[in-house]
Amino acid sequence: MVCFKQLLLLSLIGLAIAASRLPECIFPSLLDATQSDLQDGLRLGCFTSVDLVQAYISRIHEVNSKLNPVLEINPDALSIAEQLDQDRRDGKTLGPLHGLPMLVKDLIGTYDNMETSAGSYALVGAKVSADATVVAKLRESGAIVLGKTSLSEWANTRSMNSTHGWNAVGGQTYAAYHEQQDPSGSSSGSAVAADLGLAFAALGTETSGSIILPAEKSNVVGIKPTVGLTSRFMVIPVSERADTIGPLARTVRDAAFVLQAIAGSDPKDNYTLFAPYRTSQNNYVAACNLNGLKGKRIGIPRNVLGALPRAFHSAAGPITSSFEEAVAVVREAGATIIDGTNFTSYETFLQSQVSQRVVAADLLSGLAAYFSRLTSNPNNLHGLADIRNFTQQSPEEDYPSRDTRNWDLAIYAGLNNSSPEFWPLYQQSLALGEEGGLLGALRRNELDAVILPSCLATDIPGVIGTPLVTVPFSAFPSGTPIQYSSRGDVVESAPGIPLGISFLGPKWSEEALISMAYAFEQRTLARKGLRRVVEPSTELKDILRASPAET
Repeated sequence: MVCFKQLLLLSLIGLAIAASRLPECIFPSLLDATQSDLQDGLRLGCFTSVDLVQAYISRIHEVNSKLNPVLEINPDALSIAEQLDQDRRDGKTLGPLHGLPMLVKDLIGTYDNMETSAGSYALVGAKVSADATVVAKLRESGAIVLGKTSLSEWANTRSMNSTHGWNAVGGQTYAAYHEQQDPSGSSSGSAVAADLGLAFAALGTETSGSIILPAEKSNVVGIKPTVGLTSRFMVIPVSERADTIGPLARTVRDAAFVLQAIAGSDPKDNYTLFAPYRTSQNNYVAACNLNGLKGKRIGIPRNVLGALPRAFHSAAGPITSSFEEAVAVVREAGATIIDGTNFTSYETFLQSQVSQRVVAADLLSGLAAYFSRLTSNPNNLHGLADIRNFTQQSPEEDYPSRDTRNWDLAIYAGLNNSSPEFWPLYQQSLALGEEGGLLGALRRNELDAVILPSCLATDIPGVIGTPLVTVPFSAFPSGTPIQYSSRGDVVESAPGIPLGISFLGPKWSEEALISMAYAFEQRTLARKGLRRVVEPSTELKDILRASPAET
């Protein structure tokens, strides 16, 4: 018969052995923390989602007065985190994003106590009738919507003389690698927030460059999905033919987790009903493969690179040098580089205004449809002319210093996407971007993908709705001349400002592009080599040290 003392001793020995086998708690730096780092800590009970929310809010407060990446913090974030922590304790988790705080661009509707304003006072107080589908999917996956990020007002559609990252509600957003750094746009705040570890990751939107370009300038990964892979329902529109929603994150794998959560069909966005795998999604996380470049045929359209001196002046040389170094990495990873895979209509495309006219026509139609779905519309907005009138009459909107020229032209043209002349115009635009652009180059040369400097990668995919992925690679070197924007209020190029490389493919090629981008990222690990001029310092340990349980 074993006595009680022996049982107790055996039990204590067992507990000690079990405890010795548990990994010691590691508190990752939130500047670099990955999905695996955070979920491991949550699973082991090292910290909670409430702790994460508190840490991220503290980090936002540290940098927001200097860089302005976050417009608003969700007042319900802590209570949502408490419930998700309780669900975890009860053995219920909703997936890989369970309990992870995320930020979303203030173009994406949230049916809660936050605004969806596009950065404009015209929409402050307006209320959406439902969560955007991508937000609903985040919530269903267990992610915490922590707040709304700043953006170029109205997704850069308003002005010809404004600044990337500026909006009336939040002011000027800056990136963190140089004083007064241009964050690029329009998903400016989402990129800066992802870079600085103000959340696990963020959502952005892209029509032409609005995810990829800010991601490059903030040294993070950005995925612009195929139009139709992610729903645009209850997202303030620019162009139904070009708009798409995608993730910005610090690693390719983390961006893949977010894309996995938000992709899929939605009856409220008919573009999603034509995805070839609408009933069973691809596995973007599993696509993260160290050998993702091995055996791939990768094209370089040299005539696109020829636009660098015209577009970037003194910055063209460093961008070209960085790109050639990236090409060498791709080759060393086992890819075959096919040079001179030119976009045959690229010069015609650059000189044409057809694609801009298509977007303007979509904007006229799309905004009217969006406003009709609002449940509260305090400024009585019904179309683009109403927004323009409000903007021109509101001192807070900084008019006429920042003009409404893009809107003026769209209204004057009077072309919407139901006009008889619209469809032929759209077909002209597609011809320039498809057979005369990316798709023709892929087909003629039997390519798996095309690579370009991220600053040149976005225009053709924007026209034809194809995906691309940007990955951090390098930065402008010492000695690069400082170049300001035309307004003179932000720095566009200077030593230390990040540069990235983009992988471009045909529609629905996200898995392949993610695989290639991951292989490139893991060979270079370039993100950690750059230095910021502003960083938050609050970490999880600081939150735990200050909590009542620790005092």
